[in-house]
Amino acid sequence: MPTPYRRQSLSRHEQRHRRFSSGYVEQKPRTDDMYQSVGHYTTFTVFGASGDLAKKKTFPALFGLFREGELPEETQILGYARSKYEQDKFREHLRPFFKKGNTSKHPDFEAKVEKFLSMIHYVQGQYDTDEGYQKLDQICQEYEKKHNTTDEPSRIFYLALPPSEFTTVAKQLKKNCYPNKGIFRLVVEKPFGHDLESARELQANLAPLFTEDELYRIDHYLGKEMVKNLLVLRFGNELLAGSWNKNHIKSIQISFKESFGTQGRGGYFDTIGIVRDVMQNHLLQVLTLLTMERPVSFDPEAVRDEKVKVLKAIDAIDHNDVIIGQYTASEDGKEPSYLDDDTVKNKDSKAATYCALGLQIHNERWEGVPIVMRAGKALNESKVEIRIQYKPVAKGMFEAIQRNELVIRIQPDEAIYLKINNKIPGISTKTSLTDLDLTYAVRYSDDFWIPDAYEALIRDVFLGNHSNFVRDDELDVSWSLFTPFLEYIEGPNAPKPELYPYGSKGPKELRQFLSKHGYEFADEGIYEWPVTTTKVVDVAEKL
Repeated sequence: MPTPYRRQSLSRHEQRHRRFSSGYVEQKPRTDDMYQSVGHYTTFTVFGASGDLAKKKTFPALFGLFREGELPEETQILGYARSKYEQDKFREHLRPFFKKGNTSKHPDFEAKVEKFLSMIHYVQGQYDTDEGYQKLDQICQEYEKKHNTTDEPSRIFYLALPPSEFTTVAKQLKKNCYPNKGIFRLVVEKPFGHDLESARELQANLAPLFTEDELYRIDHYLGKEMVKNLLVLRFGNELLAGSWNKNHIKSIQISFKESFGTQGRGGYFDTIGIVRDVMQNHLLQVLTLLTMERPVSFDPEAVRDEKVKVLKAIDAIDHNDVIIGQYTASEDGKEPSYLDDDTVKNKDSKAATYCALGLQIHNERWEGVPIVMRAGKALNESKVEIRIQYKPVAKGMFEAIQRNELVIRIQPDEAIYLKINNKIPGISTKTSLTDLDLTYAVRYSDDFWIPDAYEALIRDVFLGNHSNFVRDDELDVSWSLFTPFLEYIEGPNAPKPELYPYGSKGPKELRQFLSKHGYEFADEGIYEWPVTTTKVVDVAEKL
């Protein structure tokens, strides 16, 4: 039997973490057999190996794990694609995308790159014929025979491919590369369908081939550090857990902002739109973790059960409670409009590059709390964050005082800060809105390794931890929620999008929209970011 992938001893990362903070407590699974880790001798195959996703995300994530000692050097890594590549040329094709990371300098970085590249082998083949898969299976068998793991082989296949290829490749893998015993895992990249019908069709094609335990549907937002922290932040702090409900919270906001436009991808984006691109998946995943009930344990199915429950409690999207926008040229004329993108063929396109929508969750915890999800391209900054604004304190001793607000910055510059009212120091009796601040770049040293989203999720695949992957019923409920809305904004009677300039803060009615949904803006000049923190600058949502 191969040595278990998950080591009993602490990794260097965990040792550094413990040295850094005496308050560190490792959260162990409820039972030792909760996850089924692969062995040291695992074959990890990347389909679509010559494409951008594999080159920029998948292989660099594998290297990041290897660099940090989280991927055994005995692992066999295969790249499979239709393009013809010599082995050395393919490896050199990947080299520029490997990073040193944010840990202590890695003086042996180049040696690690060379070692990692030697672990990679390229296999050329078609996606719809047997020959390439049979060759792949033969390589796996030879590797397993060499390491005496033929009785319990471990094979992981990662589809860095367009969704149109998923079913074809999945069928060929089941026919030619599926081991009769041992471990088989198939990792599928989003999008998981285009709407409810196509998502169900994809699931109907995959379900007869593989069990749900063998499928890992990646939404990379679930691998982001601040998203993974939501469970601990919510349920590990009585201060927050006790106030995380309609009795104390006035409004919830999840926002996604990008400072760039479609940049030559307008033809693709025209069929996707901002709602399908980031809201139905990324932001909805954040919302479920933010609003679900406490799971009975860290067991992956316990977590995913609660996510599905809260999804089912979300009311249908009200078509009259949305803002749909599309960016025009910047006010200085330097940046083009969405329709000026040469790849956008339909110059009357109503594709949404901005959307803000109101949601309601009908359960005991959240009834009546307005929730806003908003996302947009070509805005004034790039930022993803959660804003939870609390109800005002009782009137009486204060004529007017600002509301408390918890802000969770997902990217960039991860941070958690709580806006509180405080007396201005000295003889003054005035109050000031300030912060309890946990900015990661300030609190944690540069030596502290925070894996990027793909690193974290691929590690979870090796461990067999499904917590941060999308389950089939979860996918079905999310598409059921968003498909009617997508049909409305993309149908023949689609609303005309509100226009906003490239580089602006979005459609003009956004501030009024947020106010209508219970968000109160801080008075001008009353809020100050602490002078001890300079890496993250809060604009107090002045919009």
